[in-house]
Formats: sequence, structure tokens, C-alpha cells
Amino acid sequence: MTQSPRVIDYEGSTYSTEFWTGAREYEDRAERIAIRAMLPPKGGRLIDIGAGAGRLGDLYLGYDEVILMDYARSTIVEARDRWGHDPRFKFVAADLYTLPFVEAAFDSIVMIRVIHHIVDVPRALHNIHAVMKPAGLFVFEFANKRNLKAIARYAARKQTWSPFDQKPIEFVELNFDFHPDWMKQQLRQVGFTIRQARSVSTFRASALKRLLGAKRLAAIDGVLQRPCAPLAISPSMFVLCSPALDKSRPQEEMLEGEVFACPTCRASLPAQPANDELRCANGHRWSTREGIYDFKTPLE
Repeated sequence: MTQSPRVIDYEGSTYSTEFWTGAREYEDRAERIAIRAMLPPKGGRLIDIGAGAGRLGDLYLGYDEVILMDYARSTIVEARDRWGHDPRFKFVAADLYTLPFVEAAFDSIVMIRVIHHIVDVPRALHNIHAVMKPAGLFVFEFANKRNLKAIARYAARKQTWSPFDQKPIEFVELNFDFHPDWMKQQLRQVGFTIRQARSVSTFRASALKRLLGAKRLAAIDGVLQRPCAPLAISPSMFVLCSPALDKSRPQEEMLEGEVFACPTCRASLPAQPANDELRCANGHRWSTREGIYDFKTPLE
């Protein structure tokens, strides 16, 4: 197994409660508008990568199977506590750089507020492309380097880096902003076709939130998401992608099979755990205790 780059870990954090309470209602509403517009309301198997505590779980209730995955086990425990009553949901602690899934496992993939923590973007996008079905859909959000605030700060000489430079900027450790053209290039290079773009959270300002309220501001945001997308000046950009069909793989192999694969050797794993673990044919063992599929550290 190839060693993963450095990662950010929200283990034990209060992000799910502190960040999304009160002041972020507008962003939450605006993001939901974008996701509802891009994601089919019904489908087969869906995964939310970086799902945290399952904030968006209610948007997936039309799917036959839903996997909520995050690097931090503690946030997946929160997701389990929220959605564990629904047998369609599975809860996975795993690393995006070594996804524990078979190829072509998913009809739909959602990844919101994750890629800005990723050092090796091409590797992450390649892994996502590999686990999508040929007709699958990928709803993807990235932090936009060329947003209005960054442009204004650069013009006023309050920041040294240019929002027009296509190179990603790490403005705080493991927090990256990306130029829209650079990110679209990365998506295309791994085999994604971009079908739609949306400019989201354009009005991310405390004064506007107080003046108009989160609900009204998000409604305005929703109306402008598609028309403003070509300008790409919002802090968050959403894109809807689909993978190119890889005709080198048999169609039935891409559409059938179990969901989990061993992160260490890529051997398939049984669908159901035994004795609170999954074991591959090569002897690698992974914990499934307390309803959490933990693929971060193999069992001894």
C-alpha cells in the first residue's frame, strides 16, 4: 500500500456542532440548493466522502444504499448516532488516498468541503474516478481561489498571493484554495467530464446575513448559482461530473460485486462482517465494531 500524504484529522473536534450552528445556516441552505439541483433524488448506491456527522444525510433518503465516510472516526460515530436507525446507511472511517471500495462500486458520489484539505489532488480524484460506475455522477465542491473577497484583498494589497495565479495556495496548513481552471483541468485529466457548474455562497458576508436572513439570502443565491457559474467568483464552486466509460472492463464486472475492498492489497472483502471484523483472502483484518467499518488501521 502506497504511503498517504499528510492529512488533516478532525478526530475529537466539535466541528459538526460549532461550525454549522447559527452563523452557517446560509451556507448550509445554499449548498443544499446546489446538491438538490445536481444530484438525482433516487438511485442505487451513494457515498458521501467527508460526510462528517452526516449533515447532508436527509438528501440521500431516496437511495437504496448510502455510505457515509470520513477520516475521523469520532465524526462517523456522530453520523451513526444520527442515521444508524436507517438500515440503508453504512458508516466508514477511511482515508481518501486508499479508498476501501471495489472498482465501479457507486452510482453517485458526493464530496463537499473536503478537497481543500487534500495535498495530492490528482491522486484523490483518480481514486474517486476508479470507484464510480460508468454512468455515475460526482457532485463535487472546491474552495475557489479566485473569489471576490480574494480579488478585492489582492487589489488593495492586503494579501501577497494573486487570485489569478492558477497554482493552488495553502493559506493555512492543510487548507488550500484552488483556481477554477486548474481544478477543472485536474478533473478532466483523470477522466471526468464536467456537465454543470454552480457558483455557491456568493453572499458569504455577516452583514448580508443579518440584513436579509439566511433563508432569503440562500434563495437569492440559488437563483444565481447557474448564471454566475461562468464568472466563478464565489468562495465555493460546485461541479457535476461523470466518468468516461472504461471499455477495457467487462460491463457485468463493473455493475456487480461487493462494495468493500482491502485497502492494503485490494482483495475483495465480504459484504457482511464476522466477529466484528472483515477479513480479506490475504489475511488482512478490519474492525466493524459498534457499526463502524474502520479501514484506517488493520487489526493485528
